[in-house]
Amino acid sequence: MLQNYFMSNKILWVDDEIDLLKSNILFLKQKGYDVAEANNGEDAVNLIKTNDFDLVFMDEMMPGMGGLETLIKVKDLKPALPVVMVTKNETESLMEDAIGQKISDYLIKPVNPNQLLLVCKKILDSQKLKGDRLSRDYIQEFNSTSSQLMENPDWKDWIDIYVKLTSTEVEMDNHAELGLRQTLLDQKKECNIEFSKYVEKNYKNWVNSSEDKPVFSNEIMEKYVFPKLDNSKSVFFFLIDCMRLDQWLEMEKFLHQYFKISKDYYYSLLPTATPYSRNAIFAGLYPSELEKHYPDLWNKDDDNENSKNNYEKDFLAKLIERKKIKLRNDFKYTKIMDSDFSRGIENKIQTFTNNHLNTIVINFIDMMVHSRSDYAILKEIAPDESAFRSLTSSWFEHSSFFGMLRQLANKPDVKIVISTDHGSIRCLHGVKALGDRESSPNLRYKYGRNVKAEPRNAMMITRPSEYKLPVRNGMVNYIIAKEDYYFVYPTDYHKFLNQYNDTFQHGGISLDEMVLPIIELESKM
Repeated sequence: MLQNYFMSNKILWVDDEIDLLKSNILFLKQKGYDVAEANNGEDAVNLIKTNDFDLVFMDEMMPGMGGLETLIKVKDLKPALPVVMVTKNETESLMEDAIGQKISDYLIKPVNPNQLLLVCKKILDSQKLKGDRLSRDYIQEFNSTSSQLMENPDWKDWIDIYVKLTSTEVEMDNHAELGLRQTLLDQKKECNIEFSKYVEKNYKNWVNSSEDKPVFSNEIMEKYVFPKLDNSKSVFFFLIDCMRLDQWLEMEKFLHQYFKISKDYYYSLLPTATPYSRNAIFAGLYPSELEKHYPDLWNKDDDNENSKNNYEKDFLAKLIERKKIKLRNDFKYTKIMDSDFSRGIENKIQTFTNNHLNTIVINFIDMMVHSRSDYAILKEIAPDESAFRSLTSSWFEHSSFFGMLRQLANKPDVKIVISTDHGSIRCLHGVKALGDRESSPNLRYKYGRNVKAEPRNAMMITRPSEYKLPVRNGMVNYIIAKEDYYFVYPTDYHKFLNQYNDTFQHGGISLDEMVLPIIELESKM
């Protein structure tokens, strides 16, 4: 079977002393590779024009058309064709010239068979070898996760389960040929079912206890941000609205060359929606405490749920004052809502390092989530989680946010913390919700007089104060969707069921919405 697989790999070896390489060529053929030969650059170019090779070994010193000249012509014909330069010359300038022409590797003569085989496996077979390893590892992790689910995992175990699932999901994006994605998605669905049951059972105890519980949204500033103020010139806290762990892993790939990266995890408060989770982060309070201690801010524009995030800077100022945090100067709070403003911040980010504390909220991913629900073209571009990750990666690579981080990487005395207020989940199952006309319109959670939904699909909260949720007028209860369900009122049920099916939403109980990364970046300078 291995022999048949390798026969699809065709190699061209170009060398003016090709007869002296017969033993190496025979070795590669014995390993299953199909090797063609050329003893000059002109013949090599003609062969490449008329054949589909997977790899070229190119001698650097040949009479007539030399190796580098031949390399240029080969890359003009087939830019993606891997070329390995083989040379007696070890000078640095030659290597720089060859690498500049995008060689895939180089070997110093005389080459030995093991060197050849290693290069061939690295270039031609790495995808298959990585896929084989991923398959083996995933089978082990699948069995391990299944065992964990039967052993009543605690909140720390759920973090471990989610991190493993997400890391495997991201890695599988590069190995669609394995056919394991649906198996993974089925297991993730099973995990979300059990996780929802676990949260429903334990959430009330968590928010009313200080022991054996996850770190929650209202503890982020005090646990991860404020301690860094003591020994740094400037601290930057970037909060990316609605960012899932898998999206962060896509961004992280671009940052390894600039930073040492460490991660921790916390749980978002319920509902996993911006008015609750993000206000809790900046105020350092549970939502019910916000309503109690700052009614003038909480009750402003009470008919508009989204407007409750207009006062984050005020809440942060009050938290700094309440915790007696000593700043060298006033903190800076910035909310980025559009690309023009973001580029402006990127251009002057160096001046922000004069501030002891900088808090920057970036709304792009949340905007992308909502836009996908509203515009068919975005759903076409990002039809599933894998494509959604790819879209996130493309945005980040070209974003002003990445530009800001690259500039801050040159400031070793600056500390950077990155996190999010909640994630999102791809909603595939609608469920009827009942309530009066005053009930809130949110798809993953609702509050109002007598709002109801099937208990198997939603967590029902009839005493909000016991869950540290706002009591509002004292006559409301909450329903919070589990797993990948979304709420639809009976009026025009089928219309809205279809409208919101296969959209990313937040506010409910799922691993993607609740288990969130907290990242610390340390400059490599």
